[in-house]
Amino acid sequence: SHIRHAWDPTKSVAQNLAEMGLAEDPNKAVPIPGKNLLGMEVESDGWEQGKKIVRKPYVVNEMEYEASLPEKKSNTLSRDLIDYVRYMIQNHGENYKEMARDEKNYYQDTPKQIKRKINVYKNFYPEEYKDFIASLKQEKMDVQ
Repeated sequence: SHIRHAWDPTKSVAQNLAEMGLAEDPNKAVPIPGKNLLGMEVESDGWEQGKKIVRKPYVVNEMEYEASLPEKKSNTLSRDLIDYVRYMIQNHGENYKEMARDEKNYYQDTPKQIKRKINVYKNFYPEEYKDFIASLKQEKMDVQ
């Protein structure tokens, strides 16, 4: 979006990128010293010394700032998986073999697979899991 806002449609791609301080061809921007296209060693006296005027340095600065921001963790589980796990725990407790034989086990998960799904739910939503188990215990006490 930063490049899009600074783009000048009357200029070429190379001119636009040069004004922003960006490279048009990454192979020319950062050459591999001492190698040519055939893989043979070549004498090189450094990099090309061509000074380019950067007229829009804010574009690179904004992109660097945006890249330095920490990434948001958006790890969530699907509503179907949460409902499935809650149903299994509510009806079968910790009996994974019984869960595997349940009619709601549409994907025919093995007891180990069901246990793994429950552990993933525990890790993603530890507070919600504790509240859910507490509510199940409360229901059992109310029934008795």
